[in-house]
Amino acid sequence: MRAVSRTVSIVVGASLTGMVWTGSAWAEAWVQIEAKNSLAQAEARAREWAGMFPDVSGFRLDSGWYAIALGPFPDDQTADDRRLLLRGEGLIPRDSFVADGGNFGQQFWPVGAGLGMTPRPEAQPAPEAQPEDPVAPPVADTQPEPLTEAAPIEVPAPIETLAESRRLEAALTRDERRDIQAALEWTGHYQGALDGLFGRGTRASIADWQLKNGYEPTGVLSSTQQIALLDRVASERAALGLEKVTESEAGIEIDMPLGLVQFARYNAPFVNYAPKDGSGVQVLLISQPGDAARLRGLYDAMQTLEIVPVRGERKLGASGFTIEGKNDKIHSYTQADLSKGLIKGFTLVWPASDDQRMTRVLDAMKKSFAPVGTAALDATLGQPMSVTRAALMAGIEKRAPVFSRSGFFIDAEGHVLTAAEGLAQCGRITIEDHPAELSYDAGAEGYAVLTPKDTLAPKAVAKFRTDAPFSGTQVAVAGFSYPEALPAPVLNFGKLSALKGLEGEKTQARIEAKTRAGDVGGPVLDGSGAVVGMLLPVAKDPQRVLPDGLTVALQASAMAPGLSARGFAPEASDFSGQRTPEDLQTLADGMVVQISCWK
Repeated sequence: MRAVSRTVSIVVGASLTGMVWTGSAWAEAWVQIEAKNSLAQAEARAREWAGMFPDVSGFRLDSGWYAIALGPFPDDQTADDRRLLLRGEGLIPRDSFVADGGNFGQQFWPVGAGLGMTPRPEAQPAPEAQPEDPVAPPVADTQPEPLTEAAPIEVPAPIETLAESRRLEAALTRDERRDIQAALEWTGHYQGALDGLFGRGTRASIADWQLKNGYEPTGVLSSTQQIALLDRVASERAALGLEKVTESEAGIEIDMPLGLVQFARYNAPFVNYAPKDGSGVQVLLISQPGDAARLRGLYDAMQTLEIVPVRGERKLGASGFTIEGKNDKIHSYTQADLSKGLIKGFTLVWPASDDQRMTRVLDAMKKSFAPVGTAALDATLGQPMSVTRAALMAGIEKRAPVFSRSGFFIDAEGHVLTAAEGLAQCGRITIEDHPAELSYDAGAEGYAVLTPKDTLAPKAVAKFRTDAPFSGTQVAVAGFSYPEALPAPVLNFGKLSALKGLEGEKTQARIEAKTRAGDVGGPVLDGSGAVVGMLLPVAKDPQRVLPDGLTVALQASAMAPGLSARGFAPEASDFSGQRTPEDLQTLADGMVVQISCWK
């Protein structure tokens, strides 16, 4: 059984109830904020404090001084929480303290509150039943005047002053203040901690929100502005259906836009949430056991999926990775982390046209994502066999490259020499699944140099033959003849039939060997293992069909000067004698790599 528990976390409009002083003068706790030795001074200060707080009271102390306090509060803890909150924001003196009101005497503020402490009301006995009066009251013989329709009286809407806004804001609880910060964060105006403390960062965020919504940028929200802000965010979150989902099978807890996606299937290592009602949004939860090597393998595999476009920033570390993908149709974000032998993460995919709204969803998913439990998704958990593989893999098919060919290392820094044709049109180039860039394109000369973006350590480096080989020399072309079937290069033996091209080009050579498209860009080796050339693609000419087994290579001597001029100087061969086919295969395994061109 699939167990998923969800709890809704939707911000709602702030209620302004409970912000008015109750008039009960005998609560268990107060926050005493100031004391004066004269009644006139105390009344003046109480009046000033009342402009900020709705629950200001003033009492004569047993010592003859006059105390100004906030409250009452139901207990010491509630009072102390309020004291710490207001003191942290610099709204009350640092020496304010919690008092039990035991030494509070006559109340002088609010004005007219009474001459002394309001006594606790006692229960009053129910009034005795009175006998019915036998004398009926006289009935007036006058008739009421007929009602006439009065003109409507227009009552102007009350205007909340800045002082009143400050007073109402000061009475907010810490949770209510956190809700306001969260709403400002949702709208993109706040980036600080959700701590309920309104410092300079929060004030600046409020002012920015006010300015962009047509209000005066005071940095203090009025009650109507609070409601407008919170209600707008609540409605937006409700439309997205953001809910906390605990996916127990995968061991992941995360906020999900359940208004846009719905559970579809398990397909280890993924839990697939498919688009809902044509939203175009998709979520993959990632869960599998692993180590650093499997993390790297997942990083490479994710970039081959159709839902991860090739453009976008990639970051791979020892314990995690992030991948951003962008094209004209979709955007996606993937993150995965390795901890305690488990790899867990998620992918969010959305239409490119919905970028602004989905950026908020992504932010909520990042902040809420949390691995739970000690297990990964069971690899045997999935859909019945009656479901086709096409249905299972819909949306997460592996992307195929435009073409794949061969190349070979020419120095210890990992630079790779290959055929130039078509590389300039590639959206992304990889060397054995490692991202690479085109460092030098020799154009019409037919060769190019690729530089890997990751640090690669070649097992073997090509060494160029310095003299021209003789026609008839036995050679071997090393390349990925079967890129999808074999993960290693293949040696195709043949002979060098002429030191010129099909049109008499002196920089080329004709090779008689059975080769395939994947071998293009691979080295042509003589018997000693020295590089005598690089295999070129066959020109597409419908008017000419070459004999089977005949192809063309670019001579090593034609490439060496241009490579040296660009800082890619190839090493000269010091090989002698003939190598066995097994030794040549070992050399090719360490030197030849697969190149892929992606859209």
